[in-house]
Amino acid sequence: MTTTPSSDFLRTLQQRGFIHQCTDLAALDERAQKGPIVAYIGFDCTADSLHVGSLLPIMMLRWLQKTGHKPIVLMGGGTTRIGDPSGRDEARQLLTDEIIASNMAGIKRIFGRYLTFGDGPTDAVMVNNADWLDNLKYIDMLRDVGRHFTINRMMSFDSVKLRLEREQSLTLLEFNYMILQAYDFVELNRRLGCALQMGGSDQWGNIINGVELGRRSDGAELFGLTTPLLTTSSGAKMGKTAAGAVWLTDDKLSSYDFWQYWRNTEDADVGRFLRLYTELPLDEIARLESLPGAEINEAKKILANAVTALAHGEEAAQAAAETARRAFEEGAAADGLPTVEIARSDLDAGVAVVDLLVSAGLAASKGEARRLIKGNGIKLNDAAVTDDTAKATAADLNADGALKLSAGKKRHALVKPV
Repeated sequence: MTTTPSSDFLRTLQQRGFIHQCTDLAALDERAQKGPIVAYIGFDCTADSLHVGSLLPIMMLRWLQKTGHKPIVLMGGGTTRIGDPSGRDEARQLLTDEIIASNMAGIKRIFGRYLTFGDGPTDAVMVNNADWLDNLKYIDMLRDVGRHFTINRMMSFDSVKLRLEREQSLTLLEFNYMILQAYDFVELNRRLGCALQMGGSDQWGNIINGVELGRRSDGAELFGLTTPLLTTSSGAKMGKTAAGAVWLTDDKLSSYDFWQYWRNTEDADVGRFLRLYTELPLDEIARLESLPGAEINEAKKILANAVTALAHGEEAAQAAAETARRAFEEGAAADGLPTVEIARSDLDAGVAVVDLLVSAGLAASKGEARRLIKGNGIKLNDAAVTDDTAKATAADLNADGALKLSAGKKRHALVKPV
């Protein structure tokens, strides 16, 4: 479909760059104009939070609801017990039911900031696929559902093919994942009238399986829609930094560090990220991404403010922006900076700066910390550190009773003795 979709939902997704593949875009567009579509995205519970890599599908659910349709957030309480092999070279570690339940509770906190939940026709609902998967009789499942899948077809999907090409083992347990995900789609169609599954491009094969299973088993017309695989302009994977994953909850990553991640966006990505991760009007985004030279930094601040406000709230976004302003424009220690604590006795004895950089999350390892120092990229209380064996002591504490560490011009942290 090359023309602009008529439905608000698909037109918005297309104009903002969300659409990569669709099973039948014209038919889905026609269906979206007839009334609310029920659509879902699944999230497995492999950690107690989600990171920036999950933000694209979350925003897609948000736009779905804002354009008059009903989102389903499917929590993979059942499928997490297996682990999705898509995009992985080896099997995931199997998690206990207790860990899965704890992870699910952590993830649930995120969605309340992006979706409105309730009982209305376009209110979001959250369901757990363990509700039906845990009660399946396996032989009955193989007879009723498994007969619609051929090994030839399953072997053709990237999640299977790539693992085998790399000579990495694929367990029978993981091999069943795509059948269970397909069954999820059919079960959601039966229970809630769900007609659309959305996800990342790596889920295309699994989504197709669900569309085909619904047609074969129930004669249902189901649709699949995927987003593009997203990397930065330099080729880096979204949501990964030297210090680790960019999490969506502030107990895993401070709102200040989250804000900084977006503030440090590459120039070439500003417009694309504004379209995908904010709700700014498209004409305003066009103006911002065309700002010349150093003025593009103002667009980056707007991006950081908007994304942080959605994830953490307007107050947290404003506080992060003010902390950054004080740290960068005034050179102040800025109490709002990420802070790590150190025993006063350790500081009295002297602590290696490379150790402090790792503890503060400004370097992923001592080796990286040494390379930053040798490259003149580290400052202690705004003074350059030139010796990679340097130690900080209590004598280095600034007027606020802290050590201010800086990696480059944009990343800062405080170290305070306790």
